[in-house]
Amino acid sequence: MPVVSRRIEHSSSYAFPVAQVHACLIVEQYWRDRLEQVGGPGATLDQATTGPGTISVAMSQTIPAEHLPGIVTKIRPGDLVIRRIETWSMLEGDRAAGTFTAEIEGAPATISGTQTLTGDGAGSNVKFEGKAEVKIPLIGGKIESAIADEVLRLIEKEQEFTERWLGA
Repeated sequence: MPVVSRRIEHSSSYAFPVAQVHACLIVEQYWRDRLEQVGGPGATLDQATTGPGTISVAMSQTIPAEHLPGIVTKIRPGDLVIRRIETWSMLEGDRAAGTFTAEIEGAPATISGTQTLTGDGAGSNVKFEGKAEVKIPLIGGKIESAIADEVLRLIEKEQEFTERWLGA
């Protein structure tokens, strides 16, 4: 059976200039604060590697079983531990590129994609494009939809946090 994936697309706008948003995204403390505020119970920053204008962060987050759709808990009981990696490259002009991946511990599910930060007038925009894949015959598509919906909700919460963090 061929693997089908569910596309994830989202765009986040910020009222702050691209250089200010990028400067926020490449600071380890931003990631620590973000996980503390919107990472969920027991979220941890496992590794942060910075370079000139770049960052790669690895984090772990847990989604409690009571917050998961029934179709997920039927095939994978208990809390879900998600291992995420995000990267951001140097800002070149008014553009920076990045990647994101997530794997669910003990489940054949992955999320991966790209993120692009660009200037947008006096503000900026981050565009996310990716896919969710669940390699389970017959019900994988339903689970992919549930995962994609949760990822989009999380991205929106992270966007709101970033806007507040930049304004502080």
